[in-house]
Amino acid sequence: MPAPILLNFLAKGALIGLSIAAPVGPIGVLCIRRTLEHGRRAGLASGIGAAVADTLYGCVAGFGLTAISDALIFLAPWLNLGGGAFLCVLGLRTMLRAPKPAADDVDVRNLGSAFASTLVLTLANPMTILSFVAVFAGFGLARTPSYAAAGTLVAGVFFGSALWFLFLTGLVAHLRRRMSDSWLRFINRSSGFVITAFGVYALWVALAR
Repeated sequence: MPAPILLNFLAKGALIGLSIAAPVGPIGVLCIRRTLEHGRRAGLASGIGAAVADTLYGCVAGFGLTAISDALIFLAPWLNLGGGAFLCVLGLRTMLRAPKPAADDVDVRNLGSAFASTLVLTLANPMTILSFVAVFAGFGLARTPSYAAAGTLVAGVFFGSALWFLFLTGLVAHLRRRMSDSWLRFINRSSGFVITAFGVYALWVALAR
């Protein structure tokens, strides 16, 4: 396949990744909180975990793996229960935790934990696959002409999603230097409330099915 066509698929994939990652949600709030408390690397590791999860769902949509998407949708209530419970616990802990000075010398194991937790948490919302299917259809990408095009499209999804979290954590890390402890305490409580609210909503959706 000619390089200009593949570049076009890469650009479309990046735009899709941005459009999925950018709206404010529990993952974005979690990345902001971890950047404020543990530094930019911890926030970025969390964001990359979410970007990898977006890429996996992009693979399901881009390669037309309907059997996998159907199974994920079937398991959605159970995954929402797990994800919702995790968010509730995380949100309550965040509200009760005192702010700490940002640290950029985070242990590698903690970075791995930050990556893995957001990866699993993002995958715990299988309805994201419907967002990808809808966005792919809106871009006229319901069917890709080849595996190369689908692979390039999915690579673009990762690039776009990761780029958003790189920008977000960089901005938050820059603003962190100007924040007082009272502001950080307010942000901790606010972000904890938002994360808990998302968790309660996920539990409600799962139990209402």
